[in-house]
Amino acid sequence: MWIDVAGEKLREECGVAGVFGVEDASKLLYLALFALQHRGQEAAGMVTFEQPVDDPSKIKLHVQKVFGLVADGFDPAVIERLKGNYGVGHVRYSTQGGSLLENVQPFQFKTILGAVAIAHNGNLTNAREIRKNLESSGSVFQSTSDTEVFVHLIARSPSSSMRERIGDALRQVRGAYSLAIITPDAMYAARDPRGLRPLVLGRLGQGHVVVSETCALDLMGAEFVRDVNPGEVVEIRSNQVNSWYPQEKKALAFCSFEPIYFARPDSLLYGESIYVRRRRIGEVLADECPADGDVVIPIPDSGVAMAEGFAKASGIPMAMGLVRNHYIGRTFIQPSQSQRDFGVRLKLNPVRSVLEGKRVVVVDDSLVRGTTAARILQLLKDAGAREIHFRVGAPPITHSCYYGVDTPNRKNLMAAQNTIDQIRNSLEADSLGFISADGLRKALEESDGKSYCMACFTGDYPEDIGTSVIEKQPTDGAGPGLFSRKVVPPELK
Repeated sequence: MWIDVAGEKLREECGVAGVFGVEDASKLLYLALFALQHRGQEAAGMVTFEQPVDDPSKIKLHVQKVFGLVADGFDPAVIERLKGNYGVGHVRYSTQGGSLLENVQPFQFKTILGAVAIAHNGNLTNAREIRKNLESSGSVFQSTSDTEVFVHLIARSPSSSMRERIGDALRQVRGAYSLAIITPDAMYAARDPRGLRPLVLGRLGQGHVVVSETCALDLMGAEFVRDVNPGEVVEIRSNQVNSWYPQEKKALAFCSFEPIYFARPDSLLYGESIYVRRRRIGEVLADECPADGDVVIPIPDSGVAMAEGFAKASGIPMAMGLVRNHYIGRTFIQPSQSQRDFGVRLKLNPVRSVLEGKRVVVVDDSLVRGTTAARILQLLKDAGAREIHFRVGAPPITHSCYYGVDTPNRKNLMAAQNTIDQIRNSLEADSLGFISADGLRKALEESDGKSYCMACFTGDYPEDIGTSVIEKQPTDGAGPGLFSRKVVPPELK
């Protein structure tokens, strides 16, 4: 049994990393994937390219793909085996395709132009359609991952150069993607035209790297150069960097959950600190949904920066009322029915001296299914909290994501099935407040001038998702706002 208290959080599909022209690429890829582990803990993979000194034309590919964490699957012996000065790596949490070894990236394949390895973060909304067309014309797929669509489109392209083949493939797909692609003589980095998934370019000595987040550059000791622009394909060859835009420009729609939750707080996203953004979200949340409390506490670790912002704006002191155990690892102990909060207690422990007799304002980044939040709030009550006022730094999540985020079916999204006051009743909180979509835009867009996708809050999808994947919408969605226990409608009691 895998105890995962964060299992009720939305989960990012994966993180990608590419290294070109750097000695012992596998060591740097290991560091990059280690830094990006938060983006996917289901599986990890690495492919390196080695050019033998006696015959540089004979490229050797070295591959390692494992289930589990990077540190568990890549020991020193494995890293030593993965020889070469360029390669690509991937950490995965599946949203498309099952938990099968053949779905673990990077994917490697051969074309008439040589070997290719590719890692993908995102989700293609027309993958099913493309796959059906390819299979009808003779393509045989080896996995159930939509990433393999890129493999076939690149391999089947009639164009005479890899650059043109990649462009051909990108013009046929829709949805979200950040790609790192390695060939025998170049590395390519590509990002979807709306910029839904992040990707950054770095420099290390005479070599170059591409990673999903800047925190990976920090651990690698690489210099941040810039973000890969939406719709751009960057080509790195012989230490020369060129780029082009194979598709028409589209309206930008950066994923709002990157700054809310996915990205590490020490990363820069679109030129600004994630930590600073989250503090700003907390400040706006305090302005929109004030609370009468004695202490502000975050649900660690994701709610810490937002709680700091809330405390600053509200004037209520912040303290760590919950301590997180970072070392729970895996457990096969099966809790009894009377211990339904077993997973919560493994990961979080209340600090009674902070909570006892206090009116506690609890700040978290988001609310998905709600059952874990209810158990955490019960822990706080058991530790002596007199009142609990729950504040959430994301608007109510009412719609599924189709762009590379693992969102539950709408029937399992608490805010898609209940009003905010019904949610408050279910959580048994004294009050409940969500930041509004406009408030989130204010916190994010005023800081960097970018436009964000908020489809999971509003149902307004920036990219066609196809009728075959749209779920039937429930009739009772919930909107942003603030409800107090003191104003419960009689029919809901």
